[in-house]
Amino acid sequence: MIYEIIYKLHSFFAYIVLAVLILAVINAITGLTKNRMFTLEKDFRISLFALILSHIQLLIGIILYFVSPKGFYTISELGMGGLTSASRLLAVEHPFINIIALVFITIGWSKHKKIMEANRKFKTIAIFYGIGLVLILTRLPWGQWFA
Repeated sequence: MIYEIIYKLHSFFAYIVLAVLILAVINAITGLTKNRMFTLEKDFRISLFALILSHIQLLIGIILYFVSPKGFYTISELGMGGLTSASRLLAVEHPFINIIALVFITIGWSKHKKIMEANRKFKTIAIFYGIGLVLILTRLPWGQWFA
């Protein structure tokens, strides 16, 4: 019961997180290319929401990892050598790469706060959030997500 609720929450919330992350990266790229001023009302908030929502998704994912029969339980039952490619994706690759992605996003957020020039702020967010987004997209269980 708890597994299904957390699984559905994690899956549904992923759409929101991806949309906001894509928005943050596109906003940073357009701000950089159009030489815009970095504003608190728009640019700061978009980046902050992407950071916050990504971290909330990570927390939901960590809970799911330990209550799911496809996460930690699979590794403890089968061992690393007994995992299929599909189970390895869910039990190892997806969580590990997404944690690394969140590290990049968090570094981008921290670095951009110390920068005063708008172009450098946008560039920092575009690079670090972009790397995080690409990493997330590469390790999504697409086949199971849409099934």
